[in-house]
Amino acid sequence: MEKKQLDDNTIRNRIFSMILPITAENILQMTAGVVSMALVGRISSIAVGAIGMSNILFRIIWSVFKGISTGASVFVAQSFGAQNYNKLRSISEQAFILSMGFSILLQQILYWNAEKLISIFNPTTKLLADGVLYVKIISWSLPFAAIILLVAGILQGMGNAKIPMIIVAILNVVNIIFSYLLIFGNFGLPGLGLRGAAIAYNISYIVAAAIGLFVLFRRDGTFDRIGGGFKLSFNKVESYHLMKFGLPTAFETSFWQLASIIITRAILTYGETAYAAYQLGLQAEAISYMPAAGFGIAASTFIGQAIGSKDSQLGKRYLKQLTNLTILITLFAGGLLVFFPKIIMRLLTDDVEVISIGALYLFVMGIVQVPQNVSSLLNGALRGAGYSKVPMIIAGVGLWLVRIPLVLILTYALSSGIHWIWIAMGIDLILRFCISYLIFKKKDIFNNEVLLID
Repeated sequence: MEKKQLDDNTIRNRIFSMILPITAENILQMTAGVVSMALVGRISSIAVGAIGMSNILFRIIWSVFKGISTGASVFVAQSFGAQNYNKLRSISEQAFILSMGFSILLQQILYWNAEKLISIFNPTTKLLADGVLYVKIISWSLPFAAIILLVAGILQGMGNAKIPMIIVAILNVVNIIFSYLLIFGNFGLPGLGLRGAAIAYNISYIVAAAIGLFVLFRRDGTFDRIGGGFKLSFNKVESYHLMKFGLPTAFETSFWQLASIIITRAILTYGETAYAAYQLGLQAEAISYMPAAGFGIAASTFIGQAIGSKDSQLGKRYLKQLTNLTILITLFAGGLLVFFPKIIMRLLTDDVEVISIGALYLFVMGIVQVPQNVSSLLNGALRGAGYSKVPMIIAGVGLWLVRIPLVLILTYALSSGIHWIWIAMGIDLILRFCISYLIFKKKDIFNNEVLLID
């Protein structure tokens, strides 16, 4: 990367060239999730709960691929910054081998143990049956999900966020179209209900993965332009380093999902309506969280590239601009959750009780959006500098020493109202921001002596 001084406008333009596609991608994903959940919400609250439980299990396994893709993205960013294209290509090869191997193994585990895994949530008989049906079908999307994550990680590490945005846009459009067709049986197709939603999910992932592979491997594609072929030859040393860096991110993501199981069991004690409100609230919260989440990815990319090119001043200037933009966007988007929670919930469901419970969740989450999103940004910067364990530790402390104990005490010992569960989640997010900030101030990330690409 060039080491000439860049003015603030150039830095902002580079940030926007990456942030805008990532933001658009997240908004598209959020919109598709809202539309899909709204379609399923018209089936029944049981169907909403079944998808919620299935998604938790799916995301626990998905965290493995997220870890690999995040590791690949940071390695690629630093390699790209150092203009070491052989290392960039080699890391990508190992990431593909690891992702495909794990995806096949984990798909089989998920498919054949679906009932046992769904039973962890202690669901009713109908909820269990619907959950098993859905998770078995979507398990077949795992290899394709791994490919999509990896393609995005590689391209974003090189500073290209537009193509991942287009791929995700196609995925979401395909998912919405086929959900509409197959859930209710429109245009002469059979109405398959929850089964139709799962099939639509799989179709969208297959299409998106095929496009991603085409982008990387076509003639004059990404790897062709950086020179050299793409050999799927296993390299034990590089795979080890990739897994060593990626595993903390995988554990961090799995911490969230494992915690979700406990929280789900607690919320279900308040009834299936409360759980449906929580699931719809999570979708609606994306109005604020999703647009800002891309800043963490951008921080990993730009900090990684700056460290790879050994230009610490450039990295600091990128981070300053990213922080300012994150706060500005979050204040606006989070304000929507605080001031218009019921209006947002009405877009997702007609159930008055679900709207009331979900609106309380959105109000609390809206208040804590700024600390949540700034913390995500700082963690992204730490990953870009090679400190992948720090965000994992912060997540572990917040979830297992604050959120989970508070939720268990409030639910089972004090029998508190559901709104206290939402408050406990908010306390966790604020504490996690404080820890992230203190650790970040102590780390000299821009002068990290050990480069990942060495």
